[in-house]
Amino acid sequence: MMMMQAQSLWPHRFCHTGLNNKNRSRTTIVNNTNSKKRISKAVTVRAMRAVVQRVASASVEVDGRIVSEIGPGLLVLVGIHDSDSDADADYICRKVLNMRLFTNEDTGKAWDHSVMQKNYQVLLVSQFTLYGFLKGNKPDFHVAMAPQRAKPFYASLVDRFRNAYNSDALKDGVFGAKMKVSLVNDGPVTMQLDSQSPKNTIDAAES
Repeated sequence: MMMMQAQSLWPHRFCHTGLNNKNRSRTTIVNNTNSKKRISKAVTVRAMRAVVQRVASASVEVDGRIVSEIGPGLLVLVGIHDSDSDADADYICRKVLNMRLFTNEDTGKAWDHSVMQKNYQVLLVSQFTLYGFLKGNKPDFHVAMAPQRAKPFYASLVDRFRNAYNSDALKDGVFGAKMKVSLVNDGPVTMQLDSQSPKNTIDAAES
């Protein structure tokens, strides 16, 4: 259970990528004996982030008391970005409930059934630290949505899951509380979803 030949090539080619937390821009420099290029590309970090774990069981404890627990299913840690909207919440809800992380017991085919097809449970836990950046050795969370806005937004996300699935199968933690999250990862299987990565944007349009 978890409680939550290089030397010869170096002079000819060098690639460095840096991330500036203030303006969140990425600069890539490529040097070799024949050319020198500088490419600057802005990186927009705006998406709802979900870390999805397939579990045999999971629970949330607050002040020494178990407030939520599930059997087989998904534990979903949710990070809300300051710019997130209803579209981001819709994407995460739809993808989490439909991602095929479970085996089809009838056919033996892996990665064939969703949590809904298995009638398993989902445990949602708000986790703003998914949007942490290191400034030196100290974490900075300024791109996460402020608690006053994030609390009702997270509540609306929970409601989306309840309305899209079986409300009795949906559990969640306590927003803003100091939680102890216990889980037995089944696999282990862990996946990260970002609602507005380029690939996910294309995927959402095609599905």
